[in-house]
Amino acid sequence: MSSTVGSGVLTLLHTACGAGILAMPYAFKPFGLIFGILMIMFCGLCSMMTLLIQARVAGYAPDSKNASFFSLTQVINKNLSVIFDLAIAIKCLGVGISYLIVVGDLLPQIAGSITTKPLLLNRDFHITLVMIFVVTPLCLKKRLNSLRHTSSLAIMSVAYLCVLVIIHLVSSDGDIEQMKGHVSIGLPHHGPSPLTTLPIFVFAYTCHHNMFSVINEQKDNRFKTTKYIPLISTSLACILYILIGGCGYMTFGDKIVGNIITLYPHSVSSIIGRIAIALLVTLAFPLQCHPARSSIHNILAFFYPSLNPDLKNTQEPTVNADTMSSSQLLATERTPLVRSISSIEDNELAEEQGSIKDVPIEMERKLFLAITAAILIPSYLVAMSVHSLDKVLAIVGATGSTSISFILPGIFGYRLIGSDGATLTRGDRLLKKLGLAATIWGFFVMTASLFATFKYNAHH
Repeated sequence: MSSTVGSGVLTLLHTACGAGILAMPYAFKPFGLIFGILMIMFCGLCSMMTLLIQARVAGYAPDSKNASFFSLTQVINKNLSVIFDLAIAIKCLGVGISYLIVVGDLLPQIAGSITTKPLLLNRDFHITLVMIFVVTPLCLKKRLNSLRHTSSLAIMSVAYLCVLVIIHLVSSDGDIEQMKGHVSIGLPHHGPSPLTTLPIFVFAYTCHHNMFSVINEQKDNRFKTTKYIPLISTSLACILYILIGGCGYMTFGDKIVGNIITLYPHSVSSIIGRIAIALLVTLAFPLQCHPARSSIHNILAFFYPSLNPDLKNTQEPTVNADTMSSSQLLATERTPLVRSISSIEDNELAEEQGSIKDVPIEMERKLFLAITAAILIPSYLVAMSVHSLDKVLAIVGATGSTSISFILPGIFGYRLIGSDGATLTRGDRLLKKLGLAATIWGFFVMTASLFATFKYNAHH
């Protein structure tokens, strides 16, 4: 079953809008209102640019229905592919674990408003329930398109949080008025360094690790169609960030904290807000599991070609490679792993398996389940054991997120667009130049984010 543009928009929007959306008002603190809004718009444009590049270069994969960071990196430099897949896997695992930690913190608070039973106030109990009944079943879905309904529910949660922030701004609540600090329209004269919250803006739109999967599942994956997915999703995310960030900052000024909902008085609306956050992050975990699973499969297949028969006896591809061996090398990078589990209709099986008829289905089903378990079990154990991964996530985000959001898409755009010898349109020439700019921007962001992490303990 092919996906639609609307489903792709929901997937990317949900991937981008994680728990960090509630930190957006705090990101305004060192920038002020105007420059905070400008930062949201600028970072949105940067992410939109690299997402568009991904949509454009997907056609340069040996099998355009199986484009991925792995397959495109192999076209440029085979040996680098495993490095970037490792970065994606680590980044997604870290973010997924942080979501479980948030769930473990939030659900006992919600339960505490209606009961005093110790079991229902235990964070380990809630993490276990969520893992068994929500996260695991959703992570066993083989296609991102299968998560479109949960993504819709998550976006409804974001919309509620947005309305909650706006209402508290316009309503005259005495308790909130007493907590309000100074609101700077321009740059604040005194306050923390802008580097402390720069990562919040830069990584607010990170959804690039799911972009190729979204494109692969489209019925029409030509650029003229898929370009609307990043255009719409980043525009909607930008609007949500401006509303939540701007209104939240104007409500509390320089007294804003990292999680705005903790500042609101205890009420039914704030309890529902916490439920919305818990729902948002719980349903976001599978969107991290999907790319992590694919990346782990790629890494295993790179070192152990026997896991994928089509990876045997292949030659190192070049930018202009068109041999059968390189095509076979890359054609099934994702398909056997994620598309051959469970019983599906014959017509869907024929559509999804493509060139993997020589791969034993039962073997791939076991591999799918094994890798999924290798993601879920450690994630569960770490979430049960620790209460914060801020420092680790900041470092992983500064390196991994920057690589997959800016550096690698930029390299793809600069190296691949026009490599087939076709005449470049004005748009293609622009994307090629923007690819180089994105790569440079990515290295700047990585340096600035790492400096902020170690100097100011910044995180996102």
